[in-house]
Amino acid sequence: MITVRKAGDRGHFDFGWMDTWHSFSFGEYHDPRHRGFRSLRVINEDRIAPGSSFEAHSHSDMEILTYVLKGLLEHQDSVGNRLVIRAGEVQKMTAGTGITHSESNPSKDEPVYLFQIWIRPAQRGLSPAYEQKMIGLAEANNQLRLMPVKIQQDVSVYDCRLKQGGAVTHPVSAGRGVWVQVIEGAVDLDGNRLEGGDGAAVEDQPDLRLTAKNGVALFLLFDLA
Repeated sequence: MITVRKAGDRGHFDFGWMDTWHSFSFGEYHDPRHRGFRSLRVINEDRIAPGSSFEAHSHSDMEILTYVLKGLLEHQDSVGNRLVIRAGEVQKMTAGTGITHSESNPSKDEPVYLFQIWIRPAQRGLSPAYEQKMIGLAEANNQLRLMPVKIQQDVSVYDCRLKQGGAVTHPVSAGRGVWVQVIEGAVDLDGNRLEGGDGAAVEDQPDLRLTAKNGVALFLLFDLA
């Protein structure tokens, strides 16, 4: 079964300094029908204006992925890290027992465009930890690419860029679910058209086929226990 979540049905806020879309309930956006999918808790699509920032705030017991597509995002935290995440990089933060951090766009003239993803860990009380990898923006090579960071949960996260007419298949093991999040372009997911910002939950379906429609398409795929 495939359940489509259209882009325009997501939570949306434009604060001036940040334009943000929430696939699931987050912050001021509450939707009891969309509170996550399995261990996937948050998918936020954010555009942060030059010189703007999230003030210091705290997290615990969450695996947080930050995937930057354009611009720069500066990260500072309570354990002394000061890092810059560049376009084509992914950062994984294990919030664990608790960490306070801030995030800002250090550029004076370029917005930063990113996806932030939260996944509930398999175990609470982990030690805070980071990984940051330059993976490059996915090439249009019609391949699913596994994100090379260790997530403390039984989940695999892929990105993929398809050429027009290109396709990939993804086998789904019994008992697992898949979430597909389209970033740009349009794909056909087993007969369901998904465009930029659209998502889809997949349950009880052993194999998936995704095909690019109307030009190059970029999407994320989460395979979850």
